[in-house]
Order: sequence, then structure tokens, then C-alpha cells
Amino acid sequence: MKNIKAIVFVLCGVLLDQITKYYVAHNFIQGARQKIIDGFFYLTYVRNTGAGFSILQGQRWVFIVLTLIALPLFIYLYTKTDPSKKFERIAYLLLISGTIGNFIDRLIYGSVVDFLDFFIFGYDFPVFNVADIFITVGVALYLLITLLEPKHA
Repeated sequence: MKNIKAIVFVLCGVLLDQITKYYVAHNFIQGARQKIIDGFFYLTYVRNTGAGFSILQGQRWVFIVLTLIALPLFIYLYTKTDPSKKFERIAYLLLISGTIGNFIDRLIYGSVVDFLDFFIFGYDFPVFNVADIFITVGVALYLLITLLEPKHA
């Protein structure tokens, strides 16, 4: 019963990721760009067979193997983290959610649906998705906690 909230959190994250990807994949043509905020934010449907910044393109099995290692590790770390460390546990839940979201795409389609496209200071940032946000925020939160946690001598 104590992990029901964690399971619901992860399920909601994965559902949000998959619903947004489904919507884009079924309502956009690949490569098509829809302006949301001119010069800043667009919805651009692309399929990514690599990782962030399109590195390791076409290495689907590498990502599947890495996911099969990382996902149980994140779950283990979540279960072993003291419940009083709420932000650390949230970081793990975000990592779990994002990892599952992109894993589903890789298993079923062989690529990940990306669609969030930002131009920041004139730079076209690599297109990403909701799962990528979860992973990035989870890593950033974990790093922030680690850096700010008092060190015991």
C-alpha cells in the first residue's frame, strides 16, 4: 500500500508521455513544424533512433540493453532511499517514468517520437519529448540534492 502513490506517479508520467506522443504521431506529418510562439517554440514531429542530441543514431539495441540495466537500478535506488528523502525519491520516480516512456517507443517502433522544438537565443535546440523532460528534471533534481546535501565528516 505504501508504494501505491509511487506507482500512480509513474503511471501518470508514462501516460502523459505516451498520450502526447500518440497525438503528435497521429496528427502531424514527420518533419512538419507548427508554430506555437514564433521564433521560440514549435511542435515538430521527428523520430529519433538515437539518444539526446541525436547521438548514437540507429543503436536501438544499445538503448534497450542500457534501459534493462538502468530501470531496475532506478527502482532499486527508489526502494532503498529513506522515505523522508522525498525529493530524492521524486527524482528516481521521474527517471523511472521517463525511462519507461522512451523504452516503450524503442520496443514498439524502434525510435522515439520527439516533438518539443525550442529556439533559444537563435539556437535550434534538439527536439525532445515529455519522457526526456522527466529524465532531465530527475537527473537535475538528483544532482541538486547531492550538491546541497550537508556532508558528514
